[in-house]
Amino acid sequence: MKLSSLILPLIVLLAMPAAVFAQGKNVVYKDGTTGLTGYFVKANIAKPGAPGVVILHQWLGLTDHEKESARKLSLLGYNAFAADAYGTNARPKDMKEAGEKAGYYKTNWQIYQGRIKAAITELVKLGADPNRIAVIGYCFGGTGAIEAARANFPVKGVVSFHGGLAKDEKRPADAIKPKVLVLHGADDPYEPEAEIKKFQQEMRDTKAVWQMNYYANAVHSFTQKEAGNDNSKGAAYNELAAKRSWQDMKLFLAEIFAKQ
Repeated sequence: MKLSSLILPLIVLLAMPAAVFAQGKNVVYKDGTTGLTGYFVKANIAKPGAPGVVILHQWLGLTDHEKESARKLSLLGYNAFAADAYGTNARPKDMKEAGEKAGYYKTNWQIYQGRIKAAITELVKLGADPNRIAVIGYCFGGTGAIEAARANFPVKGVVSFHGGLAKDEKRPADAIKPKVLVLHGADDPYEPEAEIKKFQQEMRDTKAVWQMNYYANAVHSFTQKEAGNDNSKGAAYNELAAKRSWQDMKLFLAEIFAKQ
């Protein structure tokens, strides 16, 4: 066999985008009797027992945005699972229904926490190291990531991208063990300053190890291209904020997953 016949396929293979190696699959699982359908991408490494990251969706339900995050995380060496909080075939039909569904789970936070716990359990079943799990989320899912910390689920840390921070003050405030990273648009109109201050005080009161990063000229949904570019609408994509927040998340995950 000629050497050239071996070299050419290798050159083509190396030239292919890395994302082609991150092939995901739909996964059906349950929270009690509720059927859920998530999206799993195995870590792009040879050895088993890689850390795992649960990705929680924004209020419209599981979309390509969360799936793309899962594929990117797999290329970083993480088993990634984009979870489903609403249920199989229960994705909102429009913004109105999305608001209603997200509002229901924010109010009924015990149910929301149950959906998150089910996703963590499923990710471990799919091969993630049970001792090295993180939860990240976008918007409504960012609220969910913080709920995972409030529930003290067996995770190393949580990351909220432009998530809701509010919490009913009547709820108990136990010491928070997972590390917390909040990635926030400096001009987000949906998070009043008073609410931010209450959240920060909550972090202090619960003795959490937390960090909150602000991104200039960024409003709500700054990681989501489908949000458009008009800041005046209150939700818009910001390329620089999206890139910087992703890098901040990468540093955070490397820190919490570092083997002692």
